[in-house]
Amino acid sequence: MLKLDYSKSLLSAEQIAAFAPKAEEAQKALEAGTCAGNDFLGWLHLPSSITAEFMTKLQACVQTLRENCDTVVVAGIGGSYLGARAVIEALGNSFQWLINKEQGAGGKGQENPNILFAGNNIGEDYLYELTEYLKDRRFGVINISKSGTTTETALAFRLLKKQCEQQRGKEMARKVIVAVTDAKKGAARTCADKEGYTSFVIPDNVGGRFSVLTPVGLLPIAVAGFDIAKLVQGAADMEKAVAADVPFEQNICLQYAAVRNALYQSGKKIEILVNFQPKLHYMNEWWKQLYGESEGKDHKGIFTAAVDFSTDLHSMGQWIQEGERSIFETVVSVEETEHKLLFPSDEENLDGLNFLAGKRVDEVNKMAELGTQLAHVDGGVPNMRLIVPRLNEYYIGQMIYFFEKACGVSGLILGVNPFNQPGVEAYKKNMFALLGKPGYEAETVAIRKRLAE
Repeated sequence: MLKLDYSKSLLSAEQIAAFAPKAEEAQKALEAGTCAGNDFLGWLHLPSSITAEFMTKLQACVQTLRENCDTVVVAGIGGSYLGARAVIEALGNSFQWLINKEQGAGGKGQENPNILFAGNNIGEDYLYELTEYLKDRRFGVINISKSGTTTETALAFRLLKKQCEQQRGKEMARKVIVAVTDAKKGAARTCADKEGYTSFVIPDNVGGRFSVLTPVGLLPIAVAGFDIAKLVQGAADMEKAVAADVPFEQNICLQYAAVRNALYQSGKKIEILVNFQPKLHYMNEWWKQLYGESEGKDHKGIFTAAVDFSTDLHSMGQWIQEGERSIFETVVSVEETEHKLLFPSDEENLDGLNFLAGKRVDEVNKMAELGTQLAHVDGGVPNMRLIVPRLNEYYIGQMIYFFEKACGVSGLILGVNPFNQPGVEAYKKNMFALLGKPGYEAETVAIRKRLAE
């Protein structure tokens, strides 16, 4: 199982103990459904409730996409794409896109479709280049949107739907466009029913940032060729390991939530999630949304940031080591890599690195990790380590559930509703007014007046 080491948190035992009862009380409120946002707790026991019937339907859709597509575009934003991308990037070959390119789109030897992402920005160049790339591809689309009207995703899907129909024909497009949306209402549901797309439901009681273990994440991950049964099993095992009957001393979710809140109370306002594995970059991005959107309310909340080490030690390292002491670090530490690569010897030894000859590259990376921890702790930066045995579906599933459960507990300790996001709507209102959307006439006048002042 995953382990949590907070021995370098620079907190006293008394400071942590003071938050243990608060963490236990928050977990009770989650389990009893008496907390703020209790209508969005569907993720809490989701791993253990996934049925064989659901998995069979999902795998049938996966097979259709894999048989008929060399490329699948996932259209979604925020929680509708970050979780899937995090898992796919963590488990995939870093150069798979190049391997597929050399083999030719859908050519002999391409085992898995290329998974691309759209609808997460409004970049015209990005969308143009995507549509150009797709012109000679047998592509399909997974459209992920509960409402179907989120601007970024709806814009991308409109372009992709039209292109797919023109390139592949209406009948094939109907087979390779899949909707993941609301059960009954919304533009995406109406479109799916009208066109006859295969569709999957985003549960009403699961918010986007907690939706990785629903079809939102499981479908793209499976299409990419990864074992979602193992992913779900890992999450289910973590669900048991941090259940309500597991005491604080053994419950890493309660411990993580308690320590980060104790640090926050002591003046540490920024948490930096650190990895020493490049494959975890998008796991960092998923985590940033999960905690930032859950806790940043009522003028409260730890600011979530992330770095990729050792790369960012050569950019952000100086600030972390000697900047304002308002930060703490949580390091995702992976014990075993999937591959083995030994450092070679060199006769001339111009770089002076022959002392590393015969060592695994991962050993060098591990010593960089340990050396960084010692330096940062010496510099007054509290440090926690989430220890992951290796990067595979099972342990990634554990990591997802660990962070989700701890997030719910941590937000409740903080005193906010961890499951809503009212602040996200502010920019949309202004954007619609500036674009002249019908129904926003009064807001348009007010904004133009502000801009003219």
